[in-house]
Amino acid sequence: MSQKTVLLAEDDASIRLIVNQTLISAGYAVRATSSPEALERWIRNGEGDVVVADVYLTDTPIFDLLPSFKLARPELPIIVMSGQNTILTAASAAQHGAFDYLPKPFDIDQLADLVERALAGTKKTTSPKAISSESHGLPLVGRSEPMQEVYRIISRVMNTDLTVLIEGESGTGKELAARAIHDLGEVSTGRFYSLDLAAMPTDEVSNELFGANDATGLAYEKNATIYLDEVGDLPAEAQTQLVKLMREEGGARIIASTRQPLSALVDKGRFREDLYYRMNVVRIDMPPLRRRKQDIPELVKTFLIRAEGRGLAQKDVAQGAIDLIMAYDWPGNVRELENLIFRLAALSPDATISQRDVERELRAESIKDLANETSFEAEVEALLHRHVMADLLKGTEDDGKIYQSVLERVERPLIKLALSVTSGNKLRTAALLGVNRNTLRARMNVLDMSEGN
Repeated sequence: MSQKTVLLAEDDASIRLIVNQTLISAGYAVRATSSPEALERWIRNGEGDVVVADVYLTDTPIFDLLPSFKLARPELPIIVMSGQNTILTAASAAQHGAFDYLPKPFDIDQLADLVERALAGTKKTTSPKAISSESHGLPLVGRSEPMQEVYRIISRVMNTDLTVLIEGESGTGKELAARAIHDLGEVSTGRFYSLDLAAMPTDEVSNELFGANDATGLAYEKNATIYLDEVGDLPAEAQTQLVKLMREEGGARIIASTRQPLSALVDKGRFREDLYYRMNVVRIDMPPLRRRKQDIPELVKTFLIRAEGRGLAQKDVAQGAIDLIMAYDWPGNVRELENLIFRLAALSPDATISQRDVERELRAESIKDLANETSFEAEVEALLHRHVMADLLKGTEDDGKIYQSVLERVERPLIKLALSVTSGNKLRTAALLGVNRNTLRARMNVLDMSEGN
């Protein structure tokens, strides 16, 4: 079999050298350039088997060249590299028929694997759709690795009618991802409907989706997208109707989201298993903000711009304030950060938001958390009254066992919860709980918690 040739276009000499050597080591012949004119000439002359190109070659966006490349050689796979790493970059790459999008920095083995897959078979291309890099209508922000995975999946499903399930904590941007899939896609030419199932009365859900009479609800609207927020709250009757609808073709596209895994609801008998499998065609996991803190400075800048657009004064943020914001874990995720920035933009009297301003607002949040702790204690007291009071009133010789029994019944689910947060990492779990790792392991043994629990 003849050696395959990669056409490499990259204007950064150091990156070009590394990529060139990586591809040669992988067994490919490489022709490298920083010139968009040279790349176009090679393609038109029929040279090369795959293209690896940066988004910008000098001042020329690769997306301006892709239509002519695809017209000259429609089957030539093109891999786009980018240091911008935004959803618009990923979407533009897909819309212009690129084989795939590779955000920088990347693992060299990942690049070699992608080239191999591109040579194995090309994908169907779609006609380009104009996407403005200045658009403010696509609010997903972030260049971190977890967000790159989100962008890659969105770019691959936006031009299909596949059902998408978006899982993630509250405030992570699940609806924003759903809207991006709809707004960027070629096939989604209809309207976007968002239904908050947790907030809707049960009797209204079926009527909204399916209509008072057959085939009159939103679910039957062709080319529309229906976003079902908290799909786990979908009533049983509506679940049955939705299964029937999804067996057919021609209705609206379904994008659903949930804070808790649907598989757990299936196990509890609260969600139909057959509907779960129809929903779980493509899954997107929206990362919590604590897993992508490197995105915080860009998010802060974005929210300040939006605040200014709402009539608030232009503000800057001191580095000390950014450092403090970065140190916080943001249990409310991106939504909580956005609310904080809007509040600071409105209340801070100075042109620059200071570390003290942030401290004051976070301290106020801590006071609220303290009030919630009081509520938590009241709930625990109610549970103890219900489950333990009878044992306390007995006054038997087993009295001494009540204390330890209650502690174990609280400790076991607490450790399970912490392990789930750390994906089973016991060192991180111990640090999170504030105990020694050996202490954690000993307590798990006492509580008869296996390694898998």
